[in-house]
Amino acid sequence: MHMISTQRMISEERSDAEDGRVIWVAPKSLWTGGLTAVALVAGPLTFTWDAFLLFVVTSAVTICAGHSVGMHRLLIHRSFKAPILVEHALVYLGVLVGMAGPFGMIHAHDIRDWAQRQARCHDLHAHRRSFFVDAFWQMHCAVALRHPPRFVVEPRVANDRFYRFLERTWMAQQIPWAILFYALGGWSWVVWGIAVRVSVSLTGHWLVGHYAHRRGEQGWTVDGVAVQGYDLPRFGLVTFGESFHGNHHAFPESARLGLERGQVDLGFVFIRVLAALGLARDLKLPGDTARRAGLRRVGPPAEALLAERQADARNHAGGVL
Repeated sequence: MHMISTQRMISEERSDAEDGRVIWVAPKSLWTGGLTAVALVAGPLTFTWDAFLLFVVTSAVTICAGHSVGMHRLLIHRSFKAPILVEHALVYLGVLVGMAGPFGMIHAHDIRDWAQRQARCHDLHAHRRSFFVDAFWQMHCAVALRHPPRFVVEPRVANDRFYRFLERTWMAQQIPWAILFYALGGWSWVVWGIAVRVSVSLTGHWLVGHYAHRRGEQGWTVDGVAVQGYDLPRFGLVTFGESFHGNHHAFPESARLGLERGQVDLGFVFIRVLAALGLARDLKLPGDTARRAGLRRVGPPAEALLAERQADARNHAGGVL
């Protein structure tokens, strides 16, 4: 069976996206489970409106600027360019979401992306199992493929000292903020600014992945692959555009995820702000990326829609694109 390679996942002769076993990952499980337990027990006991506001603001900043823009669209997909200090700052905010370090995030994303592009893949990578089984698998386990692809990170990222530091210390990066929150607001700020924020972010990330690979609206489909992506418009605002996952499967390198009419993509709005400030450039839109093999439009005609989205993006960015 022919295996498709991706940018960092290189298929070899024996590579197999389906043949593997699910294993419990102790550090990941203890981290996720511990913070979730603290949030569930101590969250109600320490609730104050200022702590809740801290949770909302820090979640928005780390998920939008950090995870969606810094980790996903910039570090993983290179959908735009930014000065290295800006890139480092955005990726640092992404680390604060509490999922993994830079290399861990790249690997977790790319192995799933590689698997989903094959004709068949393991149930974990497809989010194919039931709700609670998938929850346990995604947040406490990993799949150990018997014959995985070869993982190669580009030297520019692999040799970056700051990323190496973040990879070694990504869990500990919460500590300075916990100290600051305690000094400013006591234990309620620590619980809501760290434990509640991280556990809600991790659970929310899994929920979007679970549903966005099972059912929803679809403007595009990719023939011949194991897993399709779907759009979840109701969650577009709170996910800063990440729930438009069908669009992302269609155009992985696009900086804009909200492509259909009415899809508000706040992550792309933030990127446009960076571009207007001279802190982002060379933004990629669907028409600027290579067309995926097997990509097929299942909604209104594609050409007019993409032309409209590209023109709209450029007009609102004042020509900086």
